[in-house]
Amino acid sequence: MNEHARITVWVRGRVQRVGFRWFTRENALEIGCLKGFALNLDDGRVQVVAEGPRENCHRLLEWLRSSDTPGNVDGVTEIWGAPRGGYDGFAIR
Repeated sequence: MNEHARITVWVRGRVQRVGFRWFTRENALEIGCLKGFALNLDDGRVQVVAEGPRENCHRLLEWLRSSDTPGNVDGVTEIWGAPRGGYDGFAIR
């Protein structure tokens, strides 16, 4: 199952000013073959967009829902879709 996917995730909780985007990028790079970004939103959430093998997107989502993330995650919402492309690596925005 080498299908590629796109996942857009919104992470709620104390996830800004704790290195959350940096650790998300590092985790995405460690998982491998993921492109996208992590972005602080004005309402205090972090948005994560990742494209790559579906299994790798699932691994990143599992990490975002785990207790291994910095700060304190209160909830995670995700939407799956088809990859759109246009990303050069995994960025912090």
